[in-house]
Amino acid sequence: MKHFCFRVAPLALLLLIWLVGTVPASATAKKIIFDTDPGTDDALALMLALNSSELDVRAITVVPGNVTAGQALVNALRMVSLANRCDIPVAAGASHPLFQKLVTAEFWHGKNGLANVELPARKCRVDARFGPDLIIQLLHASPHEITLVPVGPLTNIALAIEKDPSIVPLVKEVIIMGGSIKGGNVNAAAEANIYNDPEAAQIVFQAGWPLTMVGLDVGDKTLLSQKHLDELGRTHGAVNDFIYAVSKYLIDLSAQFGSHGTQMYDPLAVGVAIDSTLVKAPEMHVDVETRGEFTRGETVANRNGYVERNVLHGDRYVIEGVDRVTPNARVCVDVDADRFLQLFVSRIKGK
Repeated sequence: MKHFCFRVAPLALLLLIWLVGTVPASATAKKIIFDTDPGTDDALALMLALNSSELDVRAITVVPGNVTAGQALVNALRMVSLANRCDIPVAAGASHPLFQKLVTAEFWHGKNGLANVELPARKCRVDARFGPDLIIQLLHASPHEITLVPVGPLTNIALAIEKDPSIVPLVKEVIIMGGSIKGGNVNAAAEANIYNDPEAAQIVFQAGWPLTMVGLDVGDKTLLSQKHLDELGRTHGAVNDFIYAVSKYLIDLSAQFGSHGTQMYDPLAVGVAIDSTLVKAPEMHVDVETRGEFTRGETVANRNGYVERNVLHGDRYVIEGVDRVTPNARVCVDVDADRFLQLFVSRIKGK
């Protein structure tokens, strides 16, 4: 018996050490709901989130954008299956934008949205709840603890607000991938996620919660290059090899348009959720243009913090002063791209 007790005690001690070592990381991890339209860069972003101990992914809600709602749901389920994370609920959301027809982007993302990489059949099952309802439920269950990280069109988030406005003060923060204050990528003015549902985006920007806009201004400076791909290629694993294949597709596609790397749009939003010091983000007031013939979907940022006050005098308006505008977003304007890219590669390598 003494010999048996001598053997068990170290095992119990090791278990205690393991528990003590793991609980604090779990307890301090940032709870997030990841809203996505996967999507190649969505895939990179999701795998970064799932492999970062700083984040606790409480749910994945799916929205159409890069691909149809049905394809996006299949892609999300296959990716969480690949990562062996069937513990995370994956819920279908909206099937189309609020007021316009869906625009999908298989041209950029491949026929299946995942760079034409065929993942194994899904093991995880879809959650029966409607995506916006799941968002509402989780926010009420954990008030002031959950960060929303939408990296697609903002339809699901807008639907959640419209159904239950009381969720707004319950959200810890919102970190969106979308928008630009320097011009667009689908046309001269608009970024793709905002362009795909401008009305939803305006609802989200004007909701009154802490919001960070991770847009083209920083995404275009954050390029995953052949150097990073080579580093990923030196290690292997189910996730590693999948991300390598998707990244190679994107880097090769970018090269056709004269770029030496692929913009890490969605992954950078996850990066900001992990470490906000990666970006410089001054406060601004942002509105979303919903009517302009050439500017629909543009995120219009007030950089000065005021507007002129025009008062009607007879047949003309006279400027009588200026009125301050209240910021509603932190707008990312600069990024430590090298530090983020190393973070991304290090989290994916060998997984």
